[in-house]
Amino acid sequence: MTLPGGHKAGLIGRNGTGKTTLLKLIAGDLHADTGEIRLPNGTRVGRIAQEAPDGPQSLLDTVLAADTERQSLLDEAEHATDGHRIADIHQRLHELEAHSAPARAGAILHGLGFDAEAQQRPCSDFSGGWRMRVALAALLFQAPDLLLLDEPTNHLDLEATLWLEDFLKRYPHTVLLVSHDRDLLNRAVDKIIHLHDRKLTVYTGGYDDFEHARSERLALQSAAKAKQDVQRKHMQAFIDRFRYKASKARQAQSRLKALAKMEPIAAVIEERGIEFQFPEPEELAPPLIVMDNVAVGYEPGKPILNKVTLRLDPDERIALLGANGNGKSTMAKLLAGRLQPMNGELRRSRKLKVGYFAQHQTDELDLDATPLLSMERIAPKLHPEKCRAHLAQFGLDVQRANTKVGSLSGGEKARLLLALMSHGAPNILLLDEPSNHLDIDSRQALVQAINEFAGAVVLISHDPHLIELTVDRFWLVKDGLCRQFDGDLADYRDLVLAEDRAGADRGSRYRGDAEDRKSDRRDEDRKPSRRDPEERKPSRRNAAPVVQPADLKRQLEQSALAVDKLSQALALIEKKLADPALYNQHADIIADWQRKHADVSKRLADAEDAWLRAQASADRADA
Repeated sequence: MTLPGGHKAGLIGRNGTGKTTLLKLIAGDLHADTGEIRLPNGTRVGRIAQEAPDGPQSLLDTVLAADTERQSLLDEAEHATDGHRIADIHQRLHELEAHSAPARAGAILHGLGFDAEAQQRPCSDFSGGWRMRVALAALLFQAPDLLLLDEPTNHLDLEATLWLEDFLKRYPHTVLLVSHDRDLLNRAVDKIIHLHDRKLTVYTGGYDDFEHARSERLALQSAAKAKQDVQRKHMQAFIDRFRYKASKARQAQSRLKALAKMEPIAAVIEERGIEFQFPEPEELAPPLIVMDNVAVGYEPGKPILNKVTLRLDPDERIALLGANGNGKSTMAKLLAGRLQPMNGELRRSRKLKVGYFAQHQTDELDLDATPLLSMERIAPKLHPEKCRAHLAQFGLDVQRANTKVGSLSGGEKARLLLALMSHGAPNILLLDEPSNHLDIDSRQALVQAINEFAGAVVLISHDPHLIELTVDRFWLVKDGLCRQFDGDLADYRDLVLAEDRAGADRGSRYRGDAEDRKSDRRDEDRKPSRRDPEERKPSRRNAAPVVQPADLKRQLEQSALAVDKLSQALALIEKKLADPALYNQHADIIADWQRKHADVSKRLADAEDAWLRAQASADRADA
């Protein structure tokens, strides 16, 4: 494989195929048994330090110290006495843009979630996950010629992930990125390198382009093999029939030699797909949870969130938005019943069951137990065969079910947690970063399982692809409040990037990017403002904004998905309303179901209108 300078490539492959090993080989941490890895002379290779920074040094000073050449020159400049040497030092500092280094370092830290006050605090004040962000900031500040990133979004929230995506698109050097984040691979790289069966195959474009090209390639390979098999069978039949016949022996021998030299085309062996399946919950009348002016926190008199007034219904699909530290996990714990309101009123459906997946629970697993034993501990009344069957619904087969948890991969541990939290058929799935450590195939299986789940889902995730395909409403957790966000993920992406640009001047990070900014401004003149989501909408008096084909495709897919989910929800409600047993219950319950029917019917009509508009726009674009 050859990666030209200045290109950005995503390295993909299932867990365990060797992606991290390959990065270590390129970085020089490991040495190849055979073969050769060549880099141009003087290439600066950058990779995140294995140890997170710690100690009394401030975050800003930690990042600045990562540029060892700049720091060394500054130290030398303080003591140099030779005039020529001082001139050389200042010339080199000018080339390195040392005067703007604090601003560049501060902008990177800001993008990764550290405000001006946090940047002055010592590293030791922060947890391991936040210090790994500092390590990433230090690496990005160095701007190496070859940037090696291994799952950089694992310690990031959605907001920092969106910033990193934008940063990598503008990065002026070569990038090799290992990631399972489909949106990052679609937006930030121009090549996909697929590691499969210990071989590397390079595809042009993002992840969607890779999927399309690979499916076409496999189809052509299957067709070529089928054609070759027919040819080989025909030649073998001729040989078997005439090889001992004198008049045909020479022809038979020629075919025998041709058959021996024919390079067999390998059969296409599809990788076994992974499937997840959440158990069917008991039907409950809406609402499942109602919050009225609720305050919640951990210390008396110090609420994290205030004035929360929301409701959650059986078929809701909600994503919690907001930067880390604003209270998303606090909100999830409130819904899970792990935190009680300090003020206000919270009402739950009487038979409500909640399944809660939290990323920190991976550290709480018993590493010496097996998945089967872990299941039997939390469900002692469940027959062992049913425990095995439930584990199998999350891709943990018989072999994995009897393997010690400590020997499982990160993705397999995440699947075990999904199995454990859902064993009681919960009515609500609270999923806090469920896709961490899952590869792309497992994430796609999670998408399908969530969409097929009949209960409610509340999702916290840094994976935009997972959010876009599974949720239809958003709650924004910000400034001590949790309230509905009117808009889609594209609107939120624009809001995050606009706020980041307002909070830090990132334009001076690199030499020679003035032309890029001019190009951006020319592009901005041709499209609506990114700062106000309302400006994105067509005006009846003005011409509609220019919409890119990828955006039209995404809008059409989202609209179709919304129609599908609302149609399923309406069918479920109509089935309930047709059940005579419903009318033996209290009048309030019947009225709730009737109100729900009216609400979902209206939402379905609106979704169908949106789909028709999106289809019309796509048709015009095609024309």
